[in-house]
Amino acid sequence: MSVPRRFDRRPPERDTTRINERIRVPEVRLIDNEGNQIGVLKTPDALAFAQERDLDLVEVAPEARPPVCRVLDYSKYKYEQAQKVKQARKHQQQITVREIKFRPKIAQHDYDTKKHHVERFLRHKDKVKVTIMFRGREVTHPERGVAILDRLAEELSELGVVEQRPLQEGRNMTMMMAPSKAVLAGRVEEENHDGDVAEAHHVGDVASAAIDSPAGSHEPKGAEEDAEGPSAEEAGEGLKGAAEAAAAPNGKGSETSAAAEESLPADGADPSAGVAVS
Repeated sequence: MSVPRRFDRRPPERDTTRINERIRVPEVRLIDNEGNQIGVLKTPDALAFAQERDLDLVEVAPEARPPVCRVLDYSKYKYEQAQKVKQARKHQQQITVREIKFRPKIAQHDYDTKKHHVERFLRHKDKVKVTIMFRGREVTHPERGVAILDRLAEELSELGVVEQRPLQEGRNMTMMMAPSKAVLAGRVEEENHDGDVAEAHHVGDVASAAIDSPAGSHEPKGAEEDAEGPSAEEAGEGLKGAAEAAAAPNGKGSETSAAAEESLPADGADPSAGVAVS
């Protein structure tokens, strides 16, 4: 059993174009099916002219004096007009606005996940509305939301451009991003993010890392080299020199060995006192 529909009080949509017997004016200016002007005729004569050719008499310019009517197949004419509208709609570029929401204390992993969503939307040529939602006393620190939005816009600068700078309205801060010209032209290649692991470069939430990170705290190059120790080549040269010194029969290596033997304490001697024990 079908469910009865509610009564619709709106009148049905009717085609307002007047054709054939619905044309009530006494005379019309007639155009035949080949586009030639026949002239001004009485309406019954124009209707008979159309019926002789198995076509319709269609009023195309009702505001003219007298109205202009044309002889054509009205059903075919309506179908062709519908196809033209459909083709025109197909070539129109529809831009969808997507929205994604962040929190001021968002963690690095959640930030990377949402950033990939924004990247996917921009690659699909959609606009993205990025919203920062503040709760409670977080609204007193809008700089945290600005830091997140600026970082997101900088990291996705190749895919999108900022149409609307960060704007705070009440407890929400919004920024609008649109696809870049390279994305719209199809010059940006699709990247495969399957299996990619987002590395967390900051500890804690993203906003604190963006605000508190120093501009460039790097150790000098010399200090890094000293901390690393001697290189492999330097160590090899040192070992080679030690071997040559030990192999020399009467050279400097022998003198060094003799001096080392003399410096050793004798048997039974106390090295700390320097006096032999009897």
